[in-house]
Amino acid sequence: MHTQMESNTVYGASLAGSGFDLVKFIKQPQTITRFFSWVFAIVVFASITAEGYVNSATEQIAKCVFNKSDGVCHYGVGIGVIAFMASAAFLLADAALPMMSNAQERKYVVMADLGFSGSWTFLWFVCFCLTADQWSKTVDTQGIPTDAVHAVIAFSFFSIGSWGALTYFALARYRQGVSDVTQNYPEPSPDQSTPYPTTYAPSTYPSFQNSSQDVFQQPPFVPNNEPDGQSNYQPPTY
Repeated sequence: MHTQMESNTVYGASLAGSGFDLVKFIKQPQTITRFFSWVFAIVVFASITAEGYVNSATEQIAKCVFNKSDGVCHYGVGIGVIAFMASAAFLLADAALPMMSNAQERKYVVMADLGFSGSWTFLWFVCFCLTADQWSKTVDTQGIPTDAVHAVIAFSFFSIGSWGALTYFALARYRQGVSDVTQNYPEPSPDQSTPYPTTYAPSTYPSFQNSSQDVFQQPPFVPNNEPDGQSNYQPPTY
């Protein structure tokens, strides 16, 4: 009883049946950080999609503004779109977490959050390095919307910090969840009040052999081997 009063959460969310508190959910640092990550992802992939491709006076095909490297633009749009959808999905998962009565299900959600946030922290770092490096190598900047380029580079950098913070929050929530499960659901200890141990084996077994000397023992069956022609059997007469 004392253990249950000490902790009312499992994996960073209230126990099932406690209800959903919208104001508390919105004020959580993890919710605020995830919302900013969602906004940063929109800025990156929207800027590249809208103003990330231009064509020069001598070329009819639009090329990526980052040193005409289409791979950089494709990479930024790809991880930006996935980060946008994942942020929305994990926001819904965070809201549904208090309604999950199974601690194992909460554990899977937190582990998925931890793995994805850590991976996207690294991918945003790669995006920042690629865009900054290719932009520094871009020679012809005429006609290129530099504001969009600077927005992509800046918000890629901001995304490193936001997703890194989400990774930290997920790791802290996972560690807290393991501790909460141990406190709220301790392993049952063996009952010491029982007079018998768990595995009982008597030291001596009762003997069912009769120790009396008058035990009758039937001799083994011995066939009567009679000589040929001297059998006592006589066929009946009718």
